[in-house]
Amino acid sequence: MPSSRHFVLVLSVAGLAGLGAYAWHANRPPAAMAGAAMVPAGGKGVPGGQAGAAAPVVVETHVVGVRALADEVGAVGSLVSNESVVLRPEESGRISAIRFRDGEPVRRGEVLIEFDAAVQRAELQQARASLTLAESNFRRTQDLFGRSFVSRSSLDSARSQLEVARAGVALAQAKLERMQIRAPFSGVVGIRSVSPGDFVKDGEAMINLEDIATLKVDFRLPELYLDRVRPGQAVELASDALPGETFAATVDAIDPLVDAQGRSLGLRASLVNPGLRLRPGVFVRVRLILAERADAVVVPEAALVPAPGNTQFVYRVADGKVQRVAVKTGARRDAMVEIVDGLQAGAVVVTAGQLKLRDGAAVKVAGAPAGVARAD
Repeated sequence: MPSSRHFVLVLSVAGLAGLGAYAWHANRPPAAMAGAAMVPAGGKGVPGGQAGAAAPVVVETHVVGVRALADEVGAVGSLVSNESVVLRPEESGRISAIRFRDGEPVRRGEVLIEFDAAVQRAELQQARASLTLAESNFRRTQDLFGRSFVSRSSLDSARSQLEVARAGVALAQAKLERMQIRAPFSGVVGIRSVSPGDFVKDGEAMINLEDIATLKVDFRLPELYLDRVRPGQAVELASDALPGETFAATVDAIDPLVDAQGRSLGLRASLVNPGLRLRPGVFVRVRLILAERADAVVVPEAALVPAPGNTQFVYRVADGKVQRVAVKTGARRDAMVEIVDGLQAGAVVVTAGQLKLRDGAAVKVAGAPAGVARAD
């Protein structure tokens, strides 16, 4: 029995060895293929052959140019009226007449609302009668004093009564004028909330008046722009209410107080509102132009290739080959990037096909390179 088991074990080992040898021979590549793998694409073997030259990489290029470029910062803001007021009566009374139509322009000093002023007119008439009497009494007393028939104290008393009568007329006149609400400035009236016959208490809101021929825009910028903003700088506004249009404004004032919560600086700009197309309260996008440069070197954004360390480079084409050039960028606008250092106007840079390039690679330009017209 032991000899039979030993025989079976030997036979099994021999069988496994045979299967392994068969598998190795079955997966071994033919000698012809192995030999072909040693031959380069040029058709010659490694010992005596030489590989053919790599074909030029087809790329698109752009001529580096100059253009006027602005240092700018964006913000959002809201339009406000040049002047805005809510008209309220100083005296309680009943409205007798309304002299305007909702939403129409009015001139400064124009009567907008009249109150019933019968009592005030009567008081004014009474004050004028008292003034007439006081003037006559003063003239009479003055004549008697000149003839030494009355004392100086009588003359002073008559003069005082005359002044009191004049003040009474002025007071009655002021009360009567308060029964009329006049426009404090030229503008456009809003939608009234009162009607003729309404009794209005003093201080109650009746109508708003807005001067919108000129508008203001309030916006905020981070405090780091504090030393770069000043009155008179140009501002460009855009609104979703009027898509595709821009409006020019000018910085009028800078808030001397920096917001301690948001660390922001408040600015106010003004703009002319032709045709009254813009209205107070409209949301606008603000572009503040900090400075302008007439000869900024610019390239398309597609020419930039990011590199480690938060750096960028471009491929410059010269004599049919490319050279990797590190650049420093500045402002960006309209898909163009300012090159602060690394390139000069007139150089040709690659804008498409950079992924296949390396420093010194041969290239073939697809089509004529496009230029950037210089802004006069």
